[in-house]
Amino acid sequence: MNRNDIQVIKKTTPFQGYFRIDHYRMKHRLFEGGWSAEMSREVFERGHAVTVALYDPDLDKLVLIEQFRPGAMAAIASPWFADDASPWLIETVAGIIDQGETPEIVARREAMEEANCEIKEIIPVCQYFVSPGGSSESIFVFCGRVDASSAGGVHGLEAEHENLRVFTVSPAQTFQWLDSGKISNAMTMIALNWFRLNHQKVRDIWLDA
Repeated sequence: MNRNDIQVIKKTTPFQGYFRIDHYRMKHRLFEGGWSAEMSREVFERGHAVTVALYDPDLDKLVLIEQFRPGAMAAIASPWFADDASPWLIETVAGIIDQGETPEIVARREAMEEANCEIKEIIPVCQYFVSPGGSSESIFVFCGRVDASSAGGVHGLEAEHENLRVFTVSPAQTFQWLDSGKISNAMTMIALNWFRLNHQKVRDIWLDA
């Protein structure tokens, strides 16, 4: 089935702030035939985003960031997290796609804004839905070649309240953090697990280029 198998009866926007909430009244076709009953659903309209794993094949280092996340702050207040859980998360560089931009342009822009790294070569990895039960957001994943020799410090746009610690780390240490749960952001886990599977291939391609 596809988008033609949906009937949107009414769409409204009950909330518009830093993010937006849309409300849908709709029906959809059923696998067994016919149509569902009318349903009412809210959708978190966050836009679409990009993340990029920054990698220096010459130094065999990844460039990662650490930053405060309000959603993580709210989540760790639940009983499902240990007392020492932190809302400061280790992540790959990421950003929202603005009108008129392409995902690759955003990857290159965010690499400069968040990590002060220029992407020399870039590999498209995948696009996936973040939480399709209630959010419209999808993320484009890339791997970008950078020079990590001077990567570090604190970066980000003050106007967007960004305070990003930039650091380099070996692939082996990164993979250990993935396995231990130190890296717990799904966007970052997807990008870095792809990198784990393709690490040597990517390094060989870029070193031969």
